[in-house]
Amino acid sequence: MSLFCRNELLRSRWNLCGGNLAIKQGACGHSGTTFFIVSDQFYRYKMPRLIAKVEGKGNGIKTVIVNMVDVAKALNRPPTYPTKFFGCELGAQTQFDAKNDRYIVNGSHEANKLQDMLDGFIRKFVLCPECDNPETDLHVNPKKQTIGNSCKACGYRGMLDTRHKLCTFILKNPPESNDSGSASVKKEKEKKNRKKDKENGSGSGEAGNQDNIDAPEAVDRDDDDEDWAEETTEEAQRRRMEEISDHAKNLTLSEDLEKPLEERVNLFYSFVKQKKESGTIDGADKEILAEAERLDVKAMGPLILSELLFNENIRDQIKKYKRHFLRFCHNNKKAQKYLLGGFECVVKLHQVQLLPRVAIILKDLYDADLLEEDVIFAWAERVSKKYVSKELAKEIHAKAAPFVKWLKEAEEESEGSEEEEEEEDDENVEVVYSSSARELKVETVKPDTPEKEEDDIDIDAI
Repeated sequence: MSLFCRNELLRSRWNLCGGNLAIKQGACGHSGTTFFIVSDQFYRYKMPRLIAKVEGKGNGIKTVIVNMVDVAKALNRPPTYPTKFFGCELGAQTQFDAKNDRYIVNGSHEANKLQDMLDGFIRKFVLCPECDNPETDLHVNPKKQTIGNSCKACGYRGMLDTRHKLCTFILKNPPESNDSGSASVKKEKEKKNRKKDKENGSGSGEAGNQDNIDAPEAVDRDDDDEDWAEETTEEAQRRRMEEISDHAKNLTLSEDLEKPLEERVNLFYSFVKQKKESGTIDGADKEILAEAERLDVKAMGPLILSELLFNENIRDQIKKYKRHFLRFCHNNKKAQKYLLGGFECVVKLHQVQLLPRVAIILKDLYDADLLEEDVIFAWAERVSKKYVSKELAKEIHAKAAPFVKWLKEAEEESEGSEEEEEEEDDENVEVVYSSSARELKVETVKPDTPEKEEDDIDIDAI
């Protein structure tokens, strides 16, 4: 165990880079704080490393925090809180898309920089000020504009300092545990606890009120007589231990990102295979994408999906699993190249059925918006033996040639029609000079349409 002190940065990362980092705050002669590093690999307070991905260019550049949901779950806080904290610290706007699990900070920011800022969030809004454990809950009282903090480990209850900008956001967006539904459930539990206390003769049952700590009265009115002690009955202790153990399960760190690429791909393969075998693959497209992003193998996702989801009935399966592949291939040319590689592998496994139908299957993939023209043209220009033998690759390209030719001709026709429309528009514009106004006027001239002559009527056509 080693001891260190830093004034500028609070190192509260848990189990990063193979080592567990726990916080034990102690006295220090400087203005900083003293912490201890715990090297116990079985230490239960663990958190995944924050993963950030920069998207866009210019004024539209933004940083997507890929695994914010997992990080926030480990901290027992809504994912919007740390994301908004980053925005406050960086002076940047933030965006939340809970349906697609996308949490965005405008601008380009490195993952290490955001991880350091996350340390500050943990120190201010997660750790218990008494025992430094992260097993805390926030209790928001919008009416009194107060944010309470309670610790499941040591029983501490107090108030947060609301001077930080994030507190304004928390007061407007309290945790889900503060809704009216959960409040009524709490009241019912309190009544049951009071009845049990009365039956056991343990007192007037006022101890049950201590769970409702939206705004601790001891802080608001300086009432020294209020009882802040935890219940000491065996049932209460057992209940608290269950809550702690359930929360500890969510703090299990995944060290998969430290593994080689081949192992991570195998993990993703096993994950998708398990979903398929359990019969939950149809609605698991978001989970599959999240797992690929967690393992940092998103681009290779279509290759794995092709192997597991496609067979000789690939045309029907393209329609069935279109949403799964779109999550990987949309605006991602690298993923589309892996999809073509997976397609070649499927053709190899079912040559008799699929080789004659290569062109129509490629058109299905193109119509489903899974492949773009540029990717198809680049693939058609070069025969590769990366996924199949050179001979089979040549056969596949030969069968695909009619579709590639049709695609090029269609693209040329669309470009040609656009140019003709522009020329027609130019021909119908006449520049007229007005001597009185001394300005150029642009007038649209309608083409002369010859009048129909009665002699030209075709009787047979009528």
